[in-house]
Amino acid sequence: MGRYQFDKKTLSILENLCAPLAVYQFVDKRVVTLALSDGFCKMFGFEDKRDAYLLMDRDMYRTAHPDDAARIADAGFRFATEGGRYEVIYRTKMFGADEYRIVHANGEHVYTETGERLAYVWYTDEGSYVKDGGNSFVALDVALSQALHEKSILQASYYDYLTGLPGMSYFFELAEVWRVAHLKCGGTTALLYIDLCGMKYYNRKYGFEGGDKLLRTFANVLKKHFSNENCSRFGSDHFCVFTDALGMEDKLRLVFSDFASSDIGETIPARVGIYLDDSGSIAVSALCDRAKYACDTLRNSFVSGFTYFSEDMLTQSEIKRYIIDNIDRAIEEGWIKAHYQPIIRAANGRVCEEEALARWIDPEKGMLSPADFIPVLEEAKLINKLDLCICEQMLVKMKDQQKAGLYVVPESLNLSRVDFEICDIVEEIRRRVDDAGIERSKLIIEITESVVAKNIDFMKSQIDRFRSMGFKVWMDDFGSGYSSLDVLHSIRFDLIKLDMHFIKEFGRSEENRIIITELIKMAGNLGIDTVCEGVETKEQRDFLTEIGCTKLQGYYYCKAIPLEKIIERNRLGISIGFENPAETEYYAAIGRINLYDTTVFAGEKGNSVHGYFNTLSMAVYEISGNENRMVRCDARGGKVQRTEQGRPKGGRLLPQPVRVRRKRRQAAHGRDAAGRLYCPYLAQAHSGEPGHGYQGGCSGGARRYGGIRRRNGHYVQPCRQGAVVGLHRSVSR
Repeated sequence: MGRYQFDKKTLSILENLCAPLAVYQFVDKRVVTLALSDGFCKMFGFEDKRDAYLLMDRDMYRTAHPDDAARIADAGFRFATEGGRYEVIYRTKMFGADEYRIVHANGEHVYTETGERLAYVWYTDEGSYVKDGGNSFVALDVALSQALHEKSILQASYYDYLTGLPGMSYFFELAEVWRVAHLKCGGTTALLYIDLCGMKYYNRKYGFEGGDKLLRTFANVLKKHFSNENCSRFGSDHFCVFTDALGMEDKLRLVFSDFASSDIGETIPARVGIYLDDSGSIAVSALCDRAKYACDTLRNSFVSGFTYFSEDMLTQSEIKRYIIDNIDRAIEEGWIKAHYQPIIRAANGRVCEEEALARWIDPEKGMLSPADFIPVLEEAKLINKLDLCICEQMLVKMKDQQKAGLYVVPESLNLSRVDFEICDIVEEIRRRVDDAGIERSKLIIEITESVVAKNIDFMKSQIDRFRSMGFKVWMDDFGSGYSSLDVLHSIRFDLIKLDMHFIKEFGRSEENRIIITELIKMAGNLGIDTVCEGVETKEQRDFLTEIGCTKLQGYYYCKAIPLEKIIERNRLGISIGFENPAETEYYAAIGRINLYDTTVFAGEKGNSVHGYFNTLSMAVYEISGNENRMVRCDARGGKVQRTEQGRPKGGRLLPQPVRVRRKRRQAAHGRDAAGRLYCPYLAQAHSGEPGHGYQGGCSGGARRYGGIRRRNGHYVQPCRQGAVVGLHRSVSR
C-alpha cells in the first residue's frame, strides 16, 4: 500500500488546527508524516512547517531524552504494527531550546474510506523537567513522574536504548523493504559498515559517560545525513547505514567533518566499509558482512576513511576462517615449519645468527603467506600457539644441526604483542628451552618497536625478565614509528634491527646514507649491535660494512630456508658457513669500527654533509708473527678474501713492504727505556715511502674505541694466539 495523500481541503483543515496534532502512516515498515498542525509546530518550536515535515521524516526523535528515545520509538513501532492505543510520556527539547519538557502523547488509528489506516496522535505539554526531582518539578505531579520513571527503564526491543536508532534485526527489515523499492527504480544501493577507531581508549580517558555521549553524537550526525530509519547501531562502537549509492561519498565526507568538529571536544576516527548492491540477490545480513570485511582492511588506519568491498576480500575472509579453524591441525600434522634466514657478521662474512620465520605449507591451499595467517592469528588471539610451535622447532633444529657437525649459532624468535596478553610467554619459552637442554643464550627474542611503544612500562618488565634469565632481546623494525628513541632510552636491548625502509631508500640521497650511518654510530656508542635487513646488493653490503653495521640480513645472502636445505648446501659446499663461536667476540670488535668515522683521529672534525664520506682511506689489518693481512677496508682499500674458517686468506698487504715486530715490556708502568708509552702486542710498521704508514708512531695517550685499544693512529687488541688488530691509515689517494 502506498503513501496516502489528503485532499487539499482536508489537509488545510488539519494543518490550521490550534491543537498539537500529527497524522502518521506506516508505509514499507517506516513511519511517514502526513500532516502537522499549527499547534504541533508551535508546541515543538518549529517556525517553518516545511522544516518540521523534513525533520520529522528524517529523525522523529532527534530531540528526545537519550534515555527515552529507544522506548518511544519502540512504542511507536508496536502501535503501527499491532494496533491498539498509543500512550507515551517522554522528555524532549523543543526546537532550538536547551531545557527538557515533559510531553504526553496519545494516539489512535483511523481508517480512510479507501481502507488506509492512519495514526492520529495528540500531544500535551506537561511542563518543564528538572532532574533533581522533589518540589522542583514544575507542572508534573507525582503520578506522572512515577510513570515516566517506570517507562524509561524498560528495554526497547526494536530500537537501540542509547542512540534511538533501529536495532539490528529491525534495521535488516527496513533495509530489505527500502532496497526492493529502490532497485525497482533502477538505482544502486550501498550498505555502510562503520567502526569507530579507539573507543576503548576513549572510555579510559573520558569514562563511560563520555563514551556514551560520543556514541550519541555520532549517531546524531548519521541521522542528519542519512535519516534515522536508514541507520542502526549494532552494539559497542559499530554502526550500519543503508543508502543510495549516488552522492554517498559526499555525505560520508560531511559525516567525518561534522563529527570531528562537534561540540563534544575530542573525537575518534571512523572507518567505513562499503558494499554496493545493484542486483538484490544477496541478503541484507550478507551485505553487512561484506561491508565489514572491507572495513576490517582499514584496521591499521587511524584516520577517518572508507573503502569498497571487492571479491578478493571475500577470498581473504574465507582464508581467514580456514586459518582459525585449522591452526591446531596445522601444528599437529606439521603443515607449519620454521625456515631460517641467515644473519651475517659483516667482519667475516659468516652466519653468526639465524632468524626463524614461520611458513604454512597447506595440503589444500598450498603455501600461505605469513602476511595472511599471522595477522589473523593475532586478531583471534591464537598467535601464541604458532610462536611456541616455532620455538619448539628451533630447539630441535639446534640439536640436529649439532649432530650434523655444524657450528650452532643463536636463533631469533619473533614475538607478538598478543603473546604477552594471552599467556606468560616468558615462562613458556624458558620452560621449553630448559627442558630441551639448550643454553638460554642460544635463543634470541625479537620484539618490534611498535609492540614495545604501545605499553612501554609493561613491555620493559617482560624484557627485563627475559634478559635476567639469560636470553638476549632484540628490537625489530627500529625507526619504523615515532617512538624509537623513547623506547631505546627506556629499555635496554642487546641489538637493534634497522627498519627495511632505510635500506630501500639507500642511494637516493647522501642525506639518507648519513642518517643510516649516524643511527649505527649511535647504537655503537650505546654498546648495542646493529642488523640491517633487506640487503639485496653488493653496494648496500659494502656501505653497511664500512660504516660499522655489525650484522647484515637479506636476499643478497640467502632467503629463509628449512634445516634440510641448510645441511644440503653445506654438503654440496655452497653454504655461507657458520661462524666459529670461539671467534665471535674477536670479529664483533672488528666489525664495530666505522671506516668513515674520522673522529677516531684526534683533531679531525667535519660538519659538511657533502664531504661526509670524502675521508681518507682506512683499513683494519691483522698481524700474527711476521705476517700481516687486511681484515676490513673501505671501498677504496681493496678486497679481502677469506678461507672457509672466516680468516683472511691472501689479503692485500700494506701499501709498502713492512717490518713487523713486537715491543717487549721494559717497565711495569708501560714505558720503554726512552720513556715513551707503549702497549703490549702493539705492532710497529715502518714504510720506506713517504706518505704511507702509520701516523704518530707509538707515542701519545691511549683511549678506548669500539672495544679496541687506541694509541694515536694504532688500534690494537690482544687476540687469537697473540695476533694484533691494527688500524692502518693511508694518506695517499
